[in-house]
Amino acid sequence: MIPAENLRIDAWDIRPWLVEIRRSIHRHPELGLEEERTADFIGAKLEEMGVEYQRTGTAIVGLVRGAKPGKTVALRADIDALPIKEETGAEYASARDGIMHACGHDAHTTILLGAARWFAERRAGLSGTIKLLFQPAEETVGGAETMIKNGCMENPHVDYVLGLHVMPYLPVGRIETKKGALNGSSTELDFTVRGTSCHAAYPERGVDAIMIAAHVITALHSLVSRFVSPLDAAVLTIGTINGGTVSNVIANEVTMKSTLRTTSDATRDMLVDKARAIVQSIPASFGGSGSVDVSYGYTALVNDPDVVDVVVDAANDILCPGSVDWKEKPSMGVEDFSFFCRERPGAFYHLGCGNESKGIIAPIHSSTFDIDEDCLPLGVALQVASALRLLENEFE
Repeated sequence: MIPAENLRIDAWDIRPWLVEIRRSIHRHPELGLEEERTADFIGAKLEEMGVEYQRTGTAIVGLVRGAKPGKTVALRADIDALPIKEETGAEYASARDGIMHACGHDAHTTILLGAARWFAERRAGLSGTIKLLFQPAEETVGGAETMIKNGCMENPHVDYVLGLHVMPYLPVGRIETKKGALNGSSTELDFTVRGTSCHAAYPERGVDAIMIAAHVITALHSLVSRFVSPLDAAVLTIGTINGGTVSNVIANEVTMKSTLRTTSDATRDMLVDKARAIVQSIPASFGGSGSVDVSYGYTALVNDPDVVDVVVDAANDILCPGSVDWKEKPSMGVEDFSFFCRERPGAFYHLGCGNESKGIIAPIHSSTFDIDEDCLPLGVALQVASALRLLENEFE
């Protein structure tokens, strides 16, 4: 195995190259499924390295084939930006009004290109294959699931998958992760309650959809507390409710939109069934009717404990002993790396990119988000070290 000090030096030596790449991507952000320039840029860099790749839409799958047979480890980076107007004032700020890399995907892409360069330059001594997954649309429709359907986990068959996300609340030089559930799943539930309209002065002649909706809401808000163990995690939030036209008319329809977050698919499916039963039975008991449209979003991100151990071992070598923060509880925010982890043993971790002394503390998805670019070579070294451990590789 390559000594950690050598990996750090290798990664730090290409820091200027990494910064140049990151700033170029940052200046030209693109929204999900519109990442044409970004994909062109990635493809050009891979060609410069002599790395073979296939492109489908704006998704790119690269391959660094070692000279010797072995396992295949996939490394993933998301490439899309957000519809946010940048207010950092940086000289490399977004050149596109109303769009910026406010979630660090420019850094993720840069780190993956850096890892690609490291492996490409040493492929003669590599046992196995490194697969490079440049994924579009993490912020929108979940590009990971589409890439999987298009076969990115096969030919060659992926054995393990690794991903990271920069986090400004962590200082440069630290990572954060968790065994098991790290992020929740997302499911959208659109409820409709139907009654019969009539004059408000004669409520007995109609069926009040607003009154029925009040009972439905109360019942829905009881689902998590009564049907989910207090040791598990779930939340159901009703974000919108619309019904009625004027004050003196009984409403004949009410619509509600909600989001359901859980850390297991089993809990999600159970709560969806319970919610469907509520919206069908309660309105019926008042003489009305109800229905729900269910839209399944991202699945829960569940880290493989053994792969997490590999990442932690690499971090303790590359950064320093004790550089890992253990996340106590999963986040109910979603991350579509979850689809890769559902297919293969994998690990996702948070890479520190904050630096309070430099004023780099703004949260992700904010207009002033930025990174300490020292995190770029560290991310490269960590991904390389973790992948090498998974390949059980020995260089000549």
